[in-house]
Amino acid sequence: MTAAGLIDGVDMTDTQDIGMTTVDLTTAEVGLKVILTDKLVRQENEDMFRVVGRQMGDAMARKKDTDVIGLFAGFTGFTAGTAGAQLTLQNLSGTIDIAKRNKFPNPVYFVHHPSALFRVSLNSAIIPSLTQGLLPQELDADLLRDFYKFVVQQVTVFEDGNITIDSSDDGVGALFSKNSAAFVDSVGYEGRQQRDESLRATEQIVLADYGVFELDDSYGVAATFDCSAPSTTS
Repeated sequence: MTAAGLIDGVDMTDTQDIGMTTVDLTTAEVGLKVILTDKLVRQENEDMFRVVGRQMGDAMARKKDTDVIGLFAGFTGFTAGTAGAQLTLQNLSGTIDIAKRNKFPNPVYFVHHPSALFRVSLNSAIIPSLTQGLLPQELDADLLRDFYKFVVQQVTVFEDGNITIDSSDDGVGALFSKNSAAFVDSVGYEGRQQRDESLRATEQIVLADYGVFELDDSYGVAATFDCSAPSTTS
């Protein structure tokens, strides 16, 4: 919208268009199943239901994460980097400038593979272990502490090892406003057990019902950079 100057005693005649559009979002079920035989449960010293439950929870978390990552390449309004380009501090700052020039609503975040972000530290004065500071207060520390790297130009930077690396060692991360996408939960995480007496086993399943969606393509930047493994000998 555009605000205008007014004259005392003169009625306002211009009206602003809300410009609202709507998106229909539909969630979908995701799940997995493990069969634990009675013999396996008896033979193990650990509580196998707890061990398997933890592994199933990790699998569901990875699934949700990769679903969100799948949105990154769909940001077609703006792009940054290219195949083979290294993610230096200069290239990261240039990517952030896209958001600032196009007035992305705050907060804005940047996510990429750890091997790509390694080069930001290698080729700049940013040393994450020394300068990352505290995670910004609006973020969930329990969920994001292990993935937080640092802040550059008011943009919080995260690493995510679930980003796919192609055969040329390139990966697609993203710079995006929180308003660019949505995560919709119908069932967050639900575990169930069912006995199969003839099999002498217990089926353990977990399921979720959710969806991840792009809301505004103009508030995201697909960022393609080199994610090759750094040398440990040179």
